[in-house]
Amino acid sequence: MAKERSFVDMFFLFLKGLSMGAANKVPGVSGGMVSFVLGFYEEMIYSFRKINYKAFLLLINGRFKSFYNYVNGTFLLLIMGGSVFSYFSVSLLIDYFLRYYELYVWSAFFGMIIGSIYYISREFNDWNKTNLISLFIGISIGVAISFMSPAKENDNLWFVFVCGIIGVSGMTLPGLSGSFILILLGNYVLLLVDSVAMLYKTIIEVFTGDFSFVHDIEQMRYLKIITVFTLGSAFGLIVTSHILGYILKRWHQIITAIIIGFIAGSLGIVWPWKREVYKMNDGVALIDFKGNKIIENYERFFPDFSILQTWIAILFVLLGLGIVILIDKYGVDRNKYTDG
Repeated sequence: MAKERSFVDMFFLFLKGLSMGAANKVPGVSGGMVSFVLGFYEEMIYSFRKINYKAFLLLINGRFKSFYNYVNGTFLLLIMGGSVFSYFSVSLLIDYFLRYYELYVWSAFFGMIIGSIYYISREFNDWNKTNLISLFIGISIGVAISFMSPAKENDNLWFVFVCGIIGVSGMTLPGLSGSFILILLGNYVLLLVDSVAMLYKTIIEVFTGDFSFVHDIEQMRYLKIITVFTLGSAFGLIVTSHILGYILKRWHQIITAIIIGFIAGSLGIVWPWKREVYKMNDGVALIDFKGNKIIENYERFFPDFSILQTWIAILFVLLGLGIVILIDKYGVDRNKYTDG
């Protein structure tokens, strides 16, 4: 049953959706981790689980109000609306700061993830043998993913659909960055940079009454790609939510231990002190739709503590940690959501 929400509750839900959407776009940062820390992860999983056969029957029978209440419609609209809106607002701001203040942005994210590990594990007090093994498995998977080598770009529509299924996992699996997975699959620039930019351009053209894009082969190619990617994401979101909802009910502590380990293992992805390694062709760096060099992976190194910039970055790590502590202190509702 859907919760009754005040206007203030709905406003903050939209802001949480903004935060999750922005995090989903940043390689190394998990939207699912944001939802976990901000206290709406389980409600999100169980709400997506309500998109099922019964919901379909309510919809086709014209029982729209019952459908809306059954799927927790207010929650889903605000969270997903905020996530989508962030792609054209907050995430663009993050893109700007990543371009000009990259070290400090990664430092803040690093601190937030450390805080998140503490935040999640603080209430987890059953470290038996099974849960410790689960923690180790989570750490191992996170570390392994962070050091994998990326594949080449592939615009085959079936592969794009699969990328949508896998990429959306960042929303449902805390600690797993869907954007970073897309880098490993070789399609981050194609799906989250070039195609999104082309979609934004198309929307602007439509609002100005310009429909000439239908005759532009390249623009239609990108629109077809972003459509298939979106369909794959929607399919993946519903399927993974059903799977996660099932296992969270039955093995809640084991899954939580894996999530804690996974987030810890993914710290290598957001290590602030790293250099970009670009995709090269005969010694020349490849560029994307916007003329930017395409990042293939990162070379990590230890900071030089004799440089002022390093100490400023450490302050940003502490700032990120402080943000999570403040969220904890001011009472984000982490009560377990039940799909009653």
